[in-house]
Amino acid sequence: MFANKVVLITGASSGIGAETAIDFSKLEAKLVITGRNKENLEKVAKSCQENSPDNLKPLIVIADMNVESDVEKVIKATIAEFKQLDVLVNNAGVLESGSIENTSLDQYDRVMNTNVRGPYHLTMLAAPHLVKSQGNIVNVSSVTGMRSFPNVLAYCMSKAALDQFTRCVALELAPKNVRVNAVNPGVITTGIHMKSSMNAQEYEEFIKKCANSHALGRAGDAKEVSSVILFLASDAASNITGVTMPVDGGRHAMCPR
Repeated sequence: MFANKVVLITGASSGIGAETAIDFSKLEAKLVITGRNKENLEKVAKSCQENSPDNLKPLIVIADMNVESDVEKVIKATIAEFKQLDVLVNNAGVLESGSIENTSLDQYDRVMNTNVRGPYHLTMLAAPHLVKSQGNIVNVSSVTGMRSFPNVLAYCMSKAALDQFTRCVALELAPKNVRVNAVNPGVITTGIHMKSSMNAQEYEEFIKKCANSHALGRAGDAKEVSSVILFLASDAASNITGVTMPVDGGRHAMCPR
C-alpha cells in the first residue's frame, strides 16, 4: 500500500509515533523517523526493519522540534536520502499539567513551541515536496483540542491551535491535491501522562478513571491511533481533507455530570 512512498514521522521514539512507524513498515513504506532519544529510535528502527517485507531500515534523524536548525536538518536529510516525501506525520508533542493559577510563561513557551511551532515550521519546509508528490499530512492532535479540560491549559490551547492549523493548511493545499488531516486521541496508554507529572500510582488511578470518562469504558492503545493515521495517509481516504478525527472511545461526545 505504501511501497515506494517516503513517510516522515516526528516523535517516533515511543508511543503513537513508534507504533505508527512499525505499521507503515509492514506496508513497505520508506521511513524517516525523528526524535531526541537516539537509543529508543534505534530500537524502533530495528522493529521497523524486522516488520518490513523488504527488510527496509528507516533513516534515523536525531532532532529536537524546538531547534530550527534541527527541523531544517530533518527535511534536508529526507530529500538527500530519498529525493521525495509523500507523507508527513507531525506526531512529536509534549503534555504538561498546569492551570491559569499555577502555570508559567516558560510552560506556555515549552508546550506551544513543541506542539504548534515545531509542526508549523516542519510543514512549511515539507510543503513544496508534498506538492510535488501530491502527498498528504497527518497531524497528531488530541481530544483536548476539541473539548475543554481543567489543569492542562497550555496543552489544550496548543492542540486547538493544531486543529485550526490542520483545517487552514488543508484549504491552502487542496488545490494542489495535498490532503491534510488530524487524529484526536483520547487517553492512550503510552506513558505520556507519567512523563508529564504523575507517579506510577497516580497513573494507575488515572487509567482506571477512564472507565467513566470514555464512553467505551477504557483508555485506548497506540495501535488504535496508528491504524487511523495509516488510513488517513492512504488512498482509502482520498476524498478526506481538513478533518480532525476523534480516536477517543467516544470521549468527545460525552458531557459527564
